[in-house]
Amino acid sequence: MTHQRFRRRHPVFSGLLILAGIFLLFWGGIRVLVTSATRPEQSGIFSLRKGIGVIELTGVLVSSEEILHNLTEFRQDDDVKAIVLRIDSPGGAVGASQEVYTEVQRTNKVKPVVASLGSVAASGGYYAALGAERIIANPGTITGSIGVIIKFMNLSALFDKIGFRSEVVKSGKLKDMGAPDRPVTEEERALLQGLIDNVHSQFVEAVVVSRHLAEETVRAMADGRIFSGEQAREQGLIDDFGNFTDAVMLAASLGGLDTDHKMPRLIYPAQKDFPFLELLRSEGSDSLWNHFISRFPGLFYEWSLSG
Repeated sequence: MTHQRFRRRHPVFSGLLILAGIFLLFWGGIRVLVTSATRPEQSGIFSLRKGIGVIELTGVLVSSEEILHNLTEFRQDDDVKAIVLRIDSPGGAVGASQEVYTEVQRTNKVKPVVASLGSVAASGGYYAALGAERIIANPGTITGSIGVIIKFMNLSALFDKIGFRSEVVKSGKLKDMGAPDRPVTEEERALLQGLIDNVHSQFVEAVVVSRHLAEETVRAMADGRIFSGEQAREQGLIDDFGNFTDAVMLAASLGGLDTDHKMPRLIYPAQKDFPFLELLRSEGSDSLWNHFISRFPGLFYEWSLSG
């Protein structure tokens, strides 16, 4: 009776609730069908076969949480004999890139990780790959871009035209560094350059250690320039050419998985619920949220055509 009175008093709201329930059931069914069709060998409680874990790093890297979680899960999963880190990313935030690099390193000490570079694996995307046992790419893959960038908007001319003025109370003269209503001062620029040089040296050191190259060799090409996969191999930045399938077969070999020259089982991380919401907020993916956040001032290992 209570439910009937509620429906009579709030017919529109009740109808919306019913439609929402139908939509959720429908979406859940579609998700199951799509997952089964596109990833038929995804890991599950009923599967006991061993295989190769696949983790995808795509889009601007702003948050590393999801990728770190997946690496940890696969590292502890006895069914996962090796991991392919598939990278299609222009890079992203310095902290997130370094976190993924460190976790890939940690995982590679337990089981082999092969970094497979897709169309673009530049700057922070390349940094993440440095923790892997092997790095393979296509001859035309865009990679490299070993460098750091920080960008600020200078809207002072626009603000003067519209009569905008800001009042700032700060604890020190450098506290509002990068404010959009004025140019960066020479003192601020020098401080920022020192910061960037320090973080850039961290990137260079990671390349030196991972690729077994001399520091002077790395610094000579660490000016932000991009390389094709073919050029990257000539410079020692990658190990070999190959596509995703080649990366999987290499990972299987390194992991001691007997495939008899056949494609091994691929194990993907469990799908999150409601993927349409992840379009707005999704760690480690090419989401609207990541593109929005990456436009704010911050230190980035990122290659971008917009500079």
